[in-house]
Amino acid sequence: MSQFSRRSFIAAATGAAACLGSLPARGAEPSPAPPPQVPLGNTGITMSRVGQGTGMSGGNRQSNHTRMGIGKFTELVNHAFQRGITFFDLADLYGTHVYFREAMKSIPREKYTLLTKLWWRYDGPGDPRNEPWRTRAAATALERFRHELTTDYIDIVLLHCMTDARWPQQLRPYMDALDEAKAKNTVKAVGVSCHDFESLKVAAECPWVDVVLARINPDGAKMDAATDQVVPVLRRIKENGKALIGMKILGEGTLANRAERCIEFAQGLGLLDTMTIGFEKPPQIDEILRLAEKYPAA
Repeated sequence: MSQFSRRSFIAAATGAAACLGSLPARGAEPSPAPPPQVPLGNTGITMSRVGQGTGMSGGNRQSNHTRMGIGKFTELVNHAFQRGITFFDLADLYGTHVYFREAMKSIPREKYTLLTKLWWRYDGPGDPRNEPWRTRAAATALERFRHELTTDYIDIVLLHCMTDARWPQQLRPYMDALDEAKAKNTVKAVGVSCHDFESLKVAAECPWVDVVLARINPDGAKMDAATDQVVPVLRRIKENGKALIGMKILGEGTLANRAERCIEFAQGLGLLDTMTIGFEKPPQIDEILRLAEKYPAA
């Protein structure tokens, strides 16, 4: 009888332990809700409201994201995708094309949206408007991008880092190459990323632009001008029917300790179609997605 009781006790204890092991740990937070899938202005492109950036401290074809190595990069990007992020922000300047290709090689292409950027300064100094060979150079770069990413098309290609209000005249050869790519359906939408207030104002009015990538946060950190100056320009971008993607939402990490305020601000603007954030660790993704759910887009 005592032997039976002992066996019964061990079996019951083992079963209870198994049940407890299947429960979430006490205090563990549930996975955040995926960000909504939203239209990108009038481009016909759909993407997640929050995007994964890959250019923290980027330059010379490297960034913090490439410096973490392909293993950590793959872990990060796959975590973002599993959490419902389908918008990925790349650039030739960051060197992230091949890293992204390897990280997403098992994911069907139609399941995510790609943005990349053309760093025209690689073609050297000079006045681009007077050098028609730059159109061929840009077309070759776009073909290289598609090869590096193993894709037939790129959703969005931007001229990278506008810092001169004369960019529509200076960069006409590059714009011509992007127009040709759009006509061939190898690029769906074109535009600019801006790092200068006058350039941003020009982008708001330029008919060529489909998409503007603009720096915005409540404190003006790492922005083109003070927040109260930038917001009216962003409003003008939307009034002119262009798509608007926010960047530097957390001031390139300088406002990370005020993330809730930053996300509440970005979501409450009622101007951004989507936003890109350069997450470097999976928990950062979860934190921002929880905040984006807490403060739905206006």
